[in-house]
Amino acid sequence: MSTPDQRAIEQTIQTYFDGLYEGNADKLGSVFHENSALTWDQDGQISVLPRDAWLKMVRERPSSQSRNLARDDAILLLDQSGPTTAFVKVKCQIPPRYFNDYLSLLKTNGKWLIVQKVYAFEVRE
Repeated sequence: MSTPDQRAIEQTIQTYFDGLYEGNADKLGSVFHENSALTWDQDGQISVLPRDAWLKMVRERPSSQSRNLARDDAILLLDQSGPTTAFVKVKCQIPPRYFNDYLSLLKTNGKWLIVQKVYAFEVRE
């Protein structure tokens, strides 16, 4: 049985999924803390992109929805380790790129927010 916090975390992640698919930077911004960042490995180098720079990119690219791309997103793991900390592993896609995202969340002022996104992806032709 899920708790109110787990349901709130799941709603945060659903907003994330919807924002990604719709290309809705405002929706994404509502679930990412203003100081959050995205981190990934690129050719053996760690790359970090601040939230606002990422949201600008989202605003400037065509959305998956507008391109009629397939949608396949899901929570693979949700681990709430305390009253204000959680970790969520998800899968999502912007074909031909298929992502595994590791999202760290904190509950601040009564709201669950993503404070860090670490991800990897593969390109499938």
